[in-house]
Amino acid sequence: MKTSFLYFKSLLILFTLGFPASYALYAQSANEPVVDLSMVERMIEEGKENSQVMELASYLTDVIGQRLTNSSQMYRANEWTAAKMEEFGLENVYQQEWGPFGKGWELKRFALHAHSEHTYFPIIAYPKAWSPGYDDTVRGEVIYLDINEETGFDYYRGRLEGKFVMVDRPAEPSLHWEPLARRNSDERLLQLANATQRLADPQQGGPSAAWLARQQAAYEKAQFLMDERPLAIIDESYRGWSGQVAVAGATLPSAPGTPWTERPRPHEIDAPEAVPQVSLAREHYGRLYRMLKHGETVELEMDLQVEFQTENLMAWNTIGEIRGTDPELGDEVVLIGAHLDSWHTGTGATDNAAGSVVMMEAMRILKALDVQPRRTIRIALWSGEEQGLWGSREYVKEYLAEVEGSVFSPDAIQPKEGYEKFSAYYNLDNGGGQIRGIYLQQNDALRNLFRTWLLPFSDWDTSTVSWANTGSTDHVAFDRVGLPGFQFIQDPMEYFTLSHHSNMDTYERLVEQDLIRNAIIVASFAYHTAMMDEKLPRKEQDDLAPN
Repeated sequence: MKTSFLYFKSLLILFTLGFPASYALYAQSANEPVVDLSMVERMIEEGKENSQVMELASYLTDVIGQRLTNSSQMYRANEWTAAKMEEFGLENVYQQEWGPFGKGWELKRFALHAHSEHTYFPIIAYPKAWSPGYDDTVRGEVIYLDINEETGFDYYRGRLEGKFVMVDRPAEPSLHWEPLARRNSDERLLQLANATQRLADPQQGGPSAAWLARQQAAYEKAQFLMDERPLAIIDESYRGWSGQVAVAGATLPSAPGTPWTERPRPHEIDAPEAVPQVSLAREHYGRLYRMLKHGETVELEMDLQVEFQTENLMAWNTIGEIRGTDPELGDEVVLIGAHLDSWHTGTGATDNAAGSVVMMEAMRILKALDVQPRRTIRIALWSGEEQGLWGSREYVKEYLAEVEGSVFSPDAIQPKEGYEKFSAYYNLDNGGGQIRGIYLQQNDALRNLFRTWLLPFSDWDTSTVSWANTGSTDHVAFDRVGLPGFQFIQDPMEYFTLSHHSNMDTYERLVEQDLIRNAIIVASFAYHTAMMDEKLPRKEQDDLAPN
């Protein structure tokens, strides 16, 4: 690494137009970018030689397992991560309580079997979170709900009790013609680097009449099933083949036009009880559908036992920090974070144990090196992200700013005491792939600074700075109130083809080299942000954009 760092130093001298070779961090600003190369070299050595990231990932995914918000597994994850933070030497470790979120839910037992006159087969399937269960095994005939001009709702009224109801046509069979896993190509990274403007909103001008008609039809079907109370509603995995089942939460009927934040959700304490909802692997859902088309009578036998947690409706974010040492800047905060909660089918490895353990490892590296940051470096592991960024939004609300408007678009912002002491938030939540750069969130004032901070990692092909933003994860809670909040650009790997929200989201999907490198990069960004003379520049109020 020594030779590489001499090369980096020469690059930095050219990049900063002769900035003093001492690379002292005092007097640094966004216009005078500097990298402490000796510190980065120490981070790389510590991160590579003494990494604990895979051990952390294994315990979180294999031992604790799935972490649905307000489940006992999630509370255990909160407690375990807090204990590890204290073990690493972090200060002021605590659980920030927020809520009430609502009921917890745990799957205790599940199996689904298909029976017909000629065959039997076990089915690969998972119930949706917050589905109610049964005390005993239930068995009933499978019906495909075919609503058309000849068979309206009245045709099925009174016929669904004791039945399993299929609600959708199966997807067309498809082979894996393209690889499931990939890294960002040079072309893709160049496209991100050259991004200069926000894409037009496809919904601009309001939804189409056809879209509204589809939403109304879906609502009427959902309300009909809610009224008829079949044994279960079954559908196919919304993504994937080869036994993959992608599942989220059960749904309740919601009239078209209902704002996202006002839609009823089954985890809410006063919500009506949902009909049990089960998603099947596409191969098995398609087989059931085709058997019915052949005139076969098929019955399903289901063992679905669940437990609702109704005593504690509050959720936790796990917080810890390395205190700042500067008399004037010590109370200012640089925050790194990821969401700790997951869905319940796999063990939440890429979504988002990967991000959580990378952030924990970044803090471990900083403590192992006995850094003395000018600002406080804080870590937050969020809950409730999967249900709408709840944990990060509640953190912002308690400590930084009240905000009116939708979840993703700000209206009136009322800063709190911590607002002016906040420098930046760095988030990791796009799977387990290696960091290849960072999104600016349209804050172009940071382009040169972030490019400079990425220079030591050019050997890892980590150099892309994009004006664009990425999708809705916890950095949005900060960006929407005008605070610098960022998500890193990551290699997609198998994230959106295999692991995301599915039963395939397990430890085996993680790549050790990628997580080790990610922790080092995050540690470097947190450290350099904490050492600046100034906080990171913020976007102009007019530039605040929906994400």
